[in-house]
Amino acid sequence: MRKILYIIAFLWCFQSFAQFENIMLPKPRGAKYPYSQVEPSICINPKNTNEVIAGTVMNDYYYSTDGGKTWKSKSIGSKYGVNGDPCMVIDTLERYYYFHLSNIKGEHLIGGMVGQYSKSIKGRCWKHGRTAPNDKYHDKEWVAVNRQNNHLYMTWTQFDAYDSKLDKDKSNIMFSKTLDGKNWSEPVDISYYDGNCLDDDRTAEGAVPSVGPNGEIYVVWARNDSLWFNMSLDEGESWLEKEVFIMDQPMGWVINIPGIYRCNGLPVTACDLSQSEHRGTLYVNWADQKNGENDTDIWLMKSKDGGKTWCDRIRVNTDTSRHHQFLSWMTIDQTNGYLYFVFYDRREHDNDRETDVYLAVSRDGGEHFDNIKISKTPFKPNPKIFFGDYTNISAHNGVIRPIWTRLHYGQINAYTALIEESELIKLKK
Repeated sequence: MRKILYIIAFLWCFQSFAQFENIMLPKPRGAKYPYSQVEPSICINPKNTNEVIAGTVMNDYYYSTDGGKTWKSKSIGSKYGVNGDPCMVIDTLERYYYFHLSNIKGEHLIGGMVGQYSKSIKGRCWKHGRTAPNDKYHDKEWVAVNRQNNHLYMTWTQFDAYDSKLDKDKSNIMFSKTLDGKNWSEPVDISYYDGNCLDDDRTAEGAVPSVGPNGEIYVVWARNDSLWFNMSLDEGESWLEKEVFIMDQPMGWVINIPGIYRCNGLPVTACDLSQSEHRGTLYVNWADQKNGENDTDIWLMKSKDGGKTWCDRIRVNTDTSRHHQFLSWMTIDQTNGYLYFVFYDRREHDNDRETDVYLAVSRDGGEHFDNIKISKTPFKPNPKIFFGDYTNISAHNGVIRPIWTRLHYGQINAYTALIEESELIKLKK
């Protein structure tokens, strides 16, 4: 009996450790920012899954040609400045994009949104483009690519005056597009309802665009403890007259997580373009504290009719105890329609600091989820050190590459994990 108990204990301990190899991305030589390697973004080349690119704050670029096993890194510059919020995209012409905020001669974030691309994964000969600048504050962009024509669609928040308490100062969600990666259309305001400028729950923030099977553009953002939806059927030339409320988000944009400098419930939008039975289904993933301030959860909702109607919220994390799951990101493997999520998780810890990283997967259109711990060891963040505002994940043809920041006793690093769908299936058996 004692031997049996030892075996059971051994197997339990084995299962509690990560099943997948964790890879630390090398910090570029001369990376000068104290919080370099936060807010990571990652993208797999759909034409060659051995090619993976990534970016982190402020201006760090990474690339791998062996599926993420080994990485090279460098810091990039721009004539418009580079000021963080990296977003990585690879189009079907295999142009490697790095989108970021501007910083022109110390004039932070008033120079429009900046996009650079290189035809070499090594990041040589970057070509620049940016949205029209003005004297307002531009923040938190994200970009989606239309794989039918390689047009790029960008959304972001524009503040009249950042951190202003004045009622006259507003925040809005902006949209611009480019047909060639360099020349951007005049930005348009796609939010009818203004937010404030305090960078809190009443601010319009977190817009992530996605593209439907017929080129539809879908966008969801957070404002006033709520999620709001807008769409365009003509490549951004026209939008709904007013954005539509789709879900409450209690303590959604500004979430208090013990040990974390700051945290939000940023909504992530994605549409199934695969040939699966779920083709055309629109998904929104976010975090909030609907179940209480000590129980942050990861959620999903979906629409099968282009955003006209939505299902009720579905919990992604399978943990039902009062623990925090936070800073989620979602992607779809467009070869099969499988959904993948990455998020931080404290289900195994009773203290308010130790944190793991989990992957969730749904193979049936968001009806059921498997949760798998993918970080090898927990970390203990420092609430006095900026932790970043998002994680990220990319998946294609059974290759899944999440990316996250690990902040342990003041040391910041960016990590990915080498995950294959075939290995996830084996874990289910």
